[in-house]
Amino acid sequence: MSAQDFTTTIKTDQSPEKVFNAVTNVRGWWSEEIEGNTTKLNDVFEYHYEDIHRCKIKLIEVIKNKKIVWVVEENYFKFTKDKTEWTGTKPTFEISEKDGKTELRFTHFGLVPEYECFEICRDGWTNYIQNSLQKLITTGKGEPNATGKPQTENEKKLSQK
Repeated sequence: MSAQDFTTTIKTDQSPEKVFNAVTNVRGWWSEEIEGNTTKLNDVFEYHYEDIHRCKIKLIEVIKNKKIVWVVEENYFKFTKDKTEWTGTKPTFEISEKDGKTELRFTHFGLVPEYECFEICRDGWTNYIQNSLQKLITTGKGEPNATGKPQTENEKKLSQK
């Protein structure tokens, strides 16, 4: 891991199994408009947010209750010069037990400050992991984006352009 890859961590009293199940329920915390499967090795799913962001993601490592690694196979950003900035990057979820709690460490390997999308993506991931996914883990209901309902200030700004 580069010190520059985006990383955020949450801790919860819930079990590693509950955290793992929440992470793989991508529709429950990221977007209700996910198309495809999101739980098993080699599953492929597509994410889109209006005409602003689309990507195709494949699960390349799944270790039950411990780790999930995605690879972004295709990506399109409307708001960057290089429309494919995420292509080949690896969003990674690592689950461990620390001090009587379950820790989820999310690292988007390859998402670095040199990317034009870095600030917007950092803000988006921070919201979806620390807010929506955390709520899904603790209450059973996350706050994924839905058609016409941007979640972050940056999503709202991009939707208005």
